[in-house]
Amino acid sequence: MSHSPTFERFVAPARARPQLWRTVLGLGVILLVYVLWMLFMAGGVWLAVGGASVEGALGEIGMGGDPVSLVLLLFTFTGMALGCFVAVRLLHARGAGTLFGRAPVVLRDFAVGAGILAGVAIVGGVPLLLSIDTDPGVELRVWLVFLPMALAGLLVQTAAEELVFRGYLQQQLAARFASPVVWMLLPSVLFGLVHYAPAEMGPNTWHVVLATGVFGLVAADLTARSGSLGLAWGLHFANNVFAILFVTMGGSLDGLALFRLPFGPDDTEAMRPLIYGDIAALALTWGLCRLWLRAR
Repeated sequence: MSHSPTFERFVAPARARPQLWRTVLGLGVILLVYVLWMLFMAGGVWLAVGGASVEGALGEIGMGGDPVSLVLLLFTFTGMALGCFVAVRLLHARGAGTLFGRAPVVLRDFAVGAGILAGVAIVGGVPLLLSIDTDPGVELRVWLVFLPMALAGLLVQTAAEELVFRGYLQQQLAARFASPVVWMLLPSVLFGLVHYAPAEMGPNTWHVVLATGVFGLVAADLTARSGSLGLAWGLHFANNVFAILFVTMGGSLDGLALFRLPFGPDDTEAMRPLIYGDIAALALTWGLCRLWLRAR
């Protein structure tokens, strides 16, 4: 099975050095740079709060339970993006821009993807929120102060994950294998598995893994059909804006949410319908994006 001309243009920069050992080593480079960046940020925290308080401060950042901690947590993903840039330069002799696709296409598709998901989320989410007795979150004035930094952090966080899974992995695997079972399914399964958090999700863990894996499949398909990370990145960004800045379940990553749901992520009765409702909304979003791709 050959790639479409659009996807082939996206994959072409990876064809010069498609060896699997390079890809595996590249993932190691990404992880190393990511860890080094987090150590660099931990050093900054140590200088700011002192050695006696650094462990507690780092724990708070890991939970993202207050505005400052959440923003810092989002910017830890800078290291993941930098790792992708280092890996493609050192191991594949290509530039960082080749991971994204053509810049005008990326920007246009990002706006379209974010807009479509936002529309679906508003139409489907507002009635749901009105039917649930939510708890208040952060004060509006605090939310507005931190909003620009939080949006910048979410741009970094979602870009980093898209660069790894739909940029680096999907490109390199597609340069080596023709079958989408490899270049589409494998990164999506890995994307789902990195969201495996049984301590937080409890009996809902594998349902959340399934939902994130489905998102990975949708993002991989739209990347292949559009020839850039734009659509996938836009969907990812808009999804996380709603899930982190507007309504959360509490427990973690809730430091800047305006509203909190009155149950936790391990509540099976309340969570299961929401998880599969999200999958249905994602399917609708995917269909609308495919319609837009055909019409453009």
